[in-house]
Amino acid sequence: MENVFSNAERAEVLTAALPYIKRYTGKVVVVKYGGNAMIDEHLKQQVMEDIVLLWLIGVKIVLVHGGGPEINDLMQRLGKKAEFVDGLRVTDKETVDIVQMVLAGKVNKTLVNLLEMKGGKAMGISGMDGRLIESEMKDERLGYVGSIKKIHIKPVIDLLEKNYIPVISTVGCDRQGNTYNINGDTAASYIAGALGAERLIMMTDIAGILRDKDDPSTLIAEVTCDEAKKLYEDGIVSGGMIPKVECCIEAIREGVKNVIIMDGRVPHSILMELLTDEGAGTMVTGGKNE
Repeated sequence: MENVFSNAERAEVLTAALPYIKRYTGKVVVVKYGGNAMIDEHLKQQVMEDIVLLWLIGVKIVLVHGGGPEINDLMQRLGKKAEFVDGLRVTDKETVDIVQMVLAGKVNKTLVNLLEMKGGKAMGISGMDGRLIESEMKDERLGYVGSIKKIHIKPVIDLLEKNYIPVISTVGCDRQGNTYNINGDTAASYIAGALGAERLIMMTDIAGILRDKDDPSTLIAEVTCDEAKKLYEDGIVSGGMIPKVECCIEAIREGVKNVIIMDGRVPHSILMELLTDEGAGTMVTGGKNE
Protein backbone atom coordinates (compact mmCIF):
# COMPACT_ATOMS: atom_id res chain seq x y z
CA MET A 1 0.00 0.00 0.00
CA GLU A 2 1.30 3.44 -0.97
CA ASN A 3 2.43 5.63 1.92
CA VAL A 4 -0.08 8.52 2.10
CA PHE A 5 1.52 10.36 5.05
CA SER A 6 4.43 12.76 4.78
CA ASN A 7 7.10 12.78 7.50
CA ALA A 8 5.76 16.14 8.72
CA GLU A 9 2.24 14.68 9.09
CA ARG A 10 3.61 11.69 11.00
CA ALA A 11 5.48 14.02 13.35
CA GLU A 12 2.31 16.05 13.91
CA VAL A 13 0.34 12.90 14.81
CA LEU A 14 2.98 11.90 17.35
CA THR A 15 3.14 15.34 19.01
CA ALA A 16 -0.69 15.48 19.18
CA ALA A 17 -0.59 12.18 21.13
CA LEU A 18 1.98 13.54 23.64
CA PRO A 19 -0.50 14.80 26.32
CA TYR A 20 -2.24 11.41 26.30
CA ILE A 21 1.06 9.53 26.47
CA LYS A 22 2.00 11.63 29.53
CA ARG A 23 -1.39 10.88 31.12
CA TYR A 24 -1.08 7.10 30.83
CA THR A 25 2.65 6.47 31.23
CA GLY A 26 3.17 4.45 34.40
CA LYS A 27 -0.59 3.88 34.83
CA VAL A 28 -2.37 0.50 34.74
CA VAL A 29 -4.79 -0.14 31.87
CA VAL A 30 -6.66 -3.48 31.76
CA VAL A 31 -7.93 -4.71 28.37
CA LYS A 32 -10.64 -7.39 28.21
CA TYR A 33 -10.15 -9.08 24.85
CA GLY A 34 -12.51 -11.46 23.07
CA GLY A 35 -15.26 -11.64 20.47
CA ASN A 36 -14.65 -10.90 16.79
CA ALA A 37 -11.41 -9.04 17.50
CA MET A 38 -10.03 -12.40 18.63
CA ILE A 39 -11.45 -14.48 15.76
CA ASP A 40 -10.36 -12.22 12.87
CA GLU A 41 -6.64 -12.83 12.30
CA HIS A 42 -5.92 -9.38 10.83
CA LEU A 43 -7.67 -7.64 13.75
CA LYS A 44 -5.83 -9.85 16.24
CA GLN A 45 -2.49 -8.72 14.80
CA GLN A 46 -3.55 -5.06 15.11
CA VAL A 47 -4.73 -5.46 18.72
CA MET A 48 -1.38 -7.02 19.66
CA GLU A 49 0.49 -4.18 17.91
CA ASP A 50 -1.58 -1.59 19.81
CA ILE A 51 -0.86 -3.30 23.13
CA VAL A 52 2.88 -3.50 22.45
CA LEU A 53 2.97 0.16 21.37
CA LEU A 54 1.27 1.21 24.63
CA TRP A 55 3.67 -0.99 26.62
CA LEU A 56 6.67 0.59 24.83
CA ILE A 57 5.54 4.10 25.85
CA GLY A 58 5.32 3.02 29.48
CA VAL A 59 1.66 2.06 29.96
CA LYS A 60 1.28 -0.91 32.33
CA ILE A 61 -1.01 -3.07 30.18
CA VAL A 62 -2.81 -6.15 31.53
CA LEU A 63 -4.57 -8.35 28.96
CA VAL A 64 -7.51 -10.47 30.20
CA HIS A 65 -8.89 -12.79 27.52
CA GLY A 66 -11.78 -15.11 26.80
CA GLY A 67 -12.05 -17.74 24.09
CA GLY A 68 -15.66 -18.90 23.79
CA PRO A 69 -15.57 -19.67 20.04
CA GLU A 70 -12.39 -21.76 20.46
CA ILE A 71 -14.04 -23.70 23.32
CA ASN A 72 -17.14 -24.31 21.15
CA ASP A 73 -14.93 -25.49 18.28
CA LEU A 74 -13.07 -28.07 20.39
CA MET A 75 -16.29 -29.27 22.04
CA GLN A 76 -17.82 -29.79 18.60
CA ARG A 77 -14.78 -31.75 17.43
CA LEU A 78 -15.06 -33.93 20.53
CA GLY A 79 -18.78 -34.49 19.84
CA LYS A 80 -19.91 -32.52 22.90
CA LYS A 81 -22.89 -30.15 22.66
CA ALA A 82 -22.61 -26.68 24.21
CA GLU A 83 -25.48 -25.72 26.55
CA PHE A 84 -26.24 -22.28 27.95
CA VAL A 85 -28.49 -21.07 30.80
CA ASP A 86 -29.07 -17.27 31.05
CA GLY A 87 -26.08 -16.73 28.75
CA LEU A 88 -23.71 -18.82 30.89
CA ARG A 89 -22.13 -22.03 29.66
CA VAL A 90 -23.27 -25.18 31.50
CA THR A 91 -19.92 -26.67 32.53
CA ASP A 92 -19.68 -30.30 33.65
CA LYS A 93 -16.37 -31.92 34.67
CA GLU A 94 -15.43 -32.82 31.09
CA THR A 95 -16.31 -29.31 29.82
CA VAL A 96 -14.26 -27.56 32.51
CA ASP A 97 -11.26 -29.66 31.43
CA ILE A 98 -11.83 -28.44 27.85
CA VAL A 99 -12.15 -24.83 29.08
CA GLN A 100 -8.87 -25.12 30.99
CA MET A 101 -7.12 -26.71 28.01
CA VAL A 102 -8.29 -24.07 25.53
CA LEU A 103 -8.04 -20.90 27.65
CA ALA A 104 -4.98 -21.57 29.83
CA GLY A 105 -3.25 -23.54 27.06
CA LYS A 106 -3.88 -22.77 23.41
CA VAL A 107 -5.40 -19.26 23.50
CA ASN A 108 -3.19 -17.89 26.29
CA LYS A 109 0.09 -19.08 24.82
CA THR A 110 -0.87 -17.98 21.28
CA LEU A 111 -1.44 -14.42 22.55
CA VAL A 112 1.82 -14.44 24.53
CA ASN A 113 3.68 -15.60 21.42
CA LEU A 114 2.06 -12.90 19.26
CA LEU A 115 2.97 -10.14 21.73
CA GLU A 116 6.56 -11.37 21.83
CA MET A 117 6.70 -11.44 18.00
CA LYS A 118 5.53 -7.81 17.92
CA GLY A 119 8.39 -6.79 20.23
CA GLY A 120 6.67 -6.99 23.62
CA LYS A 121 7.64 -8.91 26.76
CA ALA A 122 4.66 -11.01 27.84
CA MET A 123 3.94 -13.69 30.44
CA GLY A 124 0.83 -15.88 30.37
CA ILE A 125 -0.91 -16.96 33.56
CA SER A 126 -4.33 -18.35 34.42
CA GLY A 127 -6.59 -17.49 37.32
CA MET A 128 -5.31 -20.70 38.95
CA ASP A 129 -1.70 -19.47 39.13
CA GLY A 130 -0.98 -18.06 42.58
CA ARG A 131 -4.71 -18.64 43.22
CA LEU A 132 -5.20 -15.36 41.34
CA ILE A 133 -8.97 -15.93 40.89
CA GLU A 134 -10.25 -17.76 43.96
CA SER A 135 -13.74 -19.00 43.12
CA GLU A 136 -16.75 -20.96 44.30
CA MET A 137 -19.63 -22.65 42.50
CA LYS A 138 -22.09 -20.04 41.24
CA ASP A 139 -25.15 -22.27 40.74
CA GLU A 140 -25.39 -26.06 40.86
CA ARG A 141 -27.46 -26.02 37.63
CA LEU A 142 -24.45 -24.57 35.81
CA GLY A 143 -21.89 -27.05 37.17
CA TYR A 144 -18.32 -25.73 37.28
CA VAL A 145 -19.16 -22.11 36.53
CA GLY A 146 -17.54 -19.99 39.21
CA SER A 147 -18.33 -16.78 40.98
CA ILE A 148 -15.31 -14.84 42.23
CA LYS A 149 -14.67 -15.07 45.96
CA LYS A 150 -11.35 -13.22 46.11
CA ILE A 151 -8.63 -11.86 43.80
CA HIS A 152 -5.04 -12.53 44.93
CA ILE A 153 -3.45 -9.84 42.76
CA LYS A 154 0.23 -10.20 43.76
CA PRO A 155 1.29 -12.42 40.79
CA VAL A 156 0.05 -9.71 38.39
CA ILE A 157 1.78 -6.91 40.33
CA ASP A 158 5.02 -8.93 40.34
CA LEU A 159 4.86 -9.29 36.53
CA LEU A 160 4.12 -5.57 36.03
CA GLU A 161 7.04 -4.62 38.29
CA LYS A 162 9.33 -6.78 36.15
CA ASN A 163 8.00 -5.01 33.02
CA TYR A 164 5.99 -7.91 31.59
CA ILE A 165 2.58 -7.66 29.92
CA PRO A 166 0.50 -10.13 32.01
CA VAL A 167 -1.83 -12.19 29.78
CA ILE A 168 -4.56 -13.73 31.96
CA SER A 169 -6.93 -16.57 31.09
CA THR A 170 -10.15 -16.59 33.12
CA VAL A 171 -10.03 -20.01 34.76
CA GLY A 172 -10.52 -19.99 38.55
CA CYS A 173 -10.04 -22.47 41.39
CA ASP A 174 -11.10 -23.16 44.98
CA ARG A 175 -9.20 -24.50 47.98
CA GLN A 176 -10.57 -28.02 47.37
CA GLY A 177 -8.77 -28.24 44.00
CA ASN A 178 -11.81 -27.67 41.76
CA THR A 179 -11.44 -25.70 38.52
CA TYR A 180 -14.07 -23.17 37.43
CA ASN A 181 -15.05 -21.45 34.21
CA ILE A 182 -15.19 -17.70 35.01
CA ASN A 183 -17.00 -15.07 32.92
CA GLY A 184 -14.28 -13.00 31.23
CA ASP A 185 -15.95 -9.60 31.71
CA THR A 186 -16.49 -10.28 35.42
CA ALA A 187 -12.88 -11.44 35.89
CA ALA A 188 -11.55 -8.34 34.08
CA SER A 189 -13.62 -5.99 36.27
CA TYR A 190 -12.40 -7.63 39.52
CA ILE A 191 -8.76 -7.73 38.35
CA ALA A 192 -8.91 -4.06 37.23
CA GLY A 193 -10.43 -3.15 40.60
CA ALA A 194 -7.75 -5.02 42.56
CA LEU A 195 -5.08 -3.15 40.56
CA GLY A 196 -6.79 0.26 40.99
CA ALA A 197 -6.55 0.58 37.21
CA GLU A 198 -6.75 3.95 35.51
CA ARG A 199 -8.98 2.40 32.87
CA LEU A 200 -10.68 -0.88 31.93
CA ILE A 201 -11.31 -1.36 28.21
CA MET A 202 -13.99 -3.94 27.34
CA MET A 203 -13.71 -4.98 23.69
CA THR A 204 -17.08 -6.16 22.35
CA ASP A 205 -18.84 -6.77 19.03
CA ILE A 206 -20.87 -3.54 19.08
CA ALA A 207 -20.00 0.19 19.06
CA GLY A 208 -20.87 0.68 22.76
CA ILE A 209 -24.16 1.45 24.55
CA LEU A 210 -26.75 2.45 21.93
CA ARG A 211 -30.09 4.21 22.56
CA ASP A 212 -31.38 2.17 19.62
CA LYS A 213 -29.62 -1.18 19.40
CA ASP A 214 -30.09 -1.25 15.60
CA ASP A 215 -28.67 2.22 14.97
CA PRO A 216 -24.92 2.79 15.58
CA SER A 217 -25.44 6.58 15.27
CA THR A 218 -27.31 6.52 18.64
CA LEU A 219 -24.10 5.72 20.53
CA ILE A 220 -24.04 7.14 24.08
CA ALA A 221 -20.53 8.58 24.54
CA GLU A 222 -20.55 8.77 28.35
CA VAL A 223 -22.75 7.61 31.24
CA THR A 224 -22.44 7.52 35.02
CA CYS A 225 -23.15 4.29 36.92
CA ASP A 226 -26.54 5.67 38.04
CA GLU A 227 -27.45 6.62 34.44
CA ALA A 228 -26.34 3.16 33.24
CA LYS A 229 -28.62 1.47 35.81
CA LYS A 230 -31.53 3.61 34.60
CA LEU A 231 -30.79 2.62 30.99
CA TYR A 232 -31.39 -1.04 31.74
CA GLU A 233 -34.36 -0.31 34.00
CA ASP A 234 -35.83 1.52 30.97
CA GLY A 235 -35.00 -1.43 28.68
CA ILE A 236 -32.48 0.52 26.55
CA VAL A 237 -29.71 -1.79 27.75
CA SER A 238 -30.94 -5.35 27.26
CA GLY A 239 -29.88 -8.93 26.50
CA GLY A 240 -26.14 -9.62 26.46
CA MET A 241 -25.36 -5.96 27.15
CA ILE A 242 -26.83 -6.15 30.70
CA PRO A 243 -23.99 -8.28 32.20
CA LYS A 244 -21.40 -6.06 30.45
CA VAL A 245 -22.87 -2.90 31.97
CA GLU A 246 -23.12 -4.64 35.38
CA CYS A 247 -19.40 -5.49 35.09
CA CYS A 248 -18.61 -1.83 34.33
CA ILE A 249 -20.49 -0.73 37.45
CA GLU A 250 -18.74 -3.43 39.51
CA ALA A 251 -15.32 -2.28 38.22
CA ILE A 252 -16.05 1.35 39.22
CA ARG A 253 -17.25 0.16 42.63
CA GLU A 254 -14.01 -1.83 43.01
CA GLY A 255 -11.89 1.27 42.36
CA VAL A 256 -11.37 1.58 38.57
CA LYS A 257 -11.48 5.25 37.47
CA ASN A 258 -13.52 4.62 34.33
CA VAL A 259 -14.53 1.84 31.98
CA ILE A 260 -14.87 1.87 28.19
CA ILE A 261 -17.18 -0.46 26.23
CA MET A 262 -15.88 -0.34 22.66
CA ASP A 263 -16.15 -2.10 19.32
CA GLY A 264 -13.18 -4.46 19.01
CA ARG A 265 -13.91 -4.85 15.28
CA VAL A 266 -12.68 -1.28 14.59
CA PRO A 267 -8.96 -1.29 13.72
CA HIS A 268 -6.76 0.42 16.35
CA SER A 269 -9.77 1.27 18.56
CA ILE A 270 -7.57 0.96 21.69
CA LEU A 271 -5.17 3.63 20.39
CA MET A 272 -8.07 5.88 19.35
CA GLU A 273 -9.49 5.60 22.86
CA LEU A 274 -6.27 6.26 24.78
CA LEU A 275 -4.23 8.53 22.50
CA THR A 276 -6.78 10.85 20.85
CA ASP A 277 -9.39 13.30 22.09
CA GLU A 278 -12.09 11.60 20.03
CA GLY A 279 -12.09 8.33 21.97
CA ALA A 280 -14.09 5.24 21.01
CA GLY A 281 -17.20 3.56 22.41
CA THR A 282 -19.06 4.41 25.64
CA MET A 283 -17.28 5.58 28.80
CA VAL A 284 -18.84 4.55 32.13
CA THR A 285 -17.77 6.73 35.09
CA GLY A 286 -18.53 6.87 38.78
CA GLY A 287 -20.16 10.31 38.50
CA LYS A 288 -19.36 13.57 40.25
CA ASN A 289 -19.52 12.24 43.78
CA GLU A 290 -17.20 9.23 43.30
